Amino acid sequence: MFSDWQFIAIFVVLSPIFPLLPVAVNRLLGPQRPNPIKQETYECGIETVGDTWVQFKVQYYIYALVFVVFDIEAVFLFPIASAYNQLGLFAVLEVVLFVVLLATGLAYAWSRGVLEWV
Repeated sequence: MFSDWQFIAIFVVLSPIFPLLPVAVNRLLGPQRPNPIKQETYECGIETVGDTWVQFKVQYYIYALVFVVFDIEAVFLFPIASAYNQLGLFAVLEVVLFVVLLATGLAYAWSRGVLEWV
């Protein structure tokens, strides 16, 4: 009979196979016919005008990352709010620590001017 750790070891060994196997099969069995038209930059059916390399402001990405962090915070806090009556003191202190850490991150991002949309 397998122990819990043996199941985990089997899972860790076999889990890379599932994403890599379809890629390898596609590489082996898929058609390999590159041509200049396929290598062109496709932009909504319109030929590109000028340089195709355009730099975006990093601020957009940082704004999106801050949104994702607080979206994940809501996902983690919802089950805690729904089971608040069953939680002990230690769990409540953990939740408070979690919120304090995220508030500290928000204060840091705010002080650095990340949240100002330009």
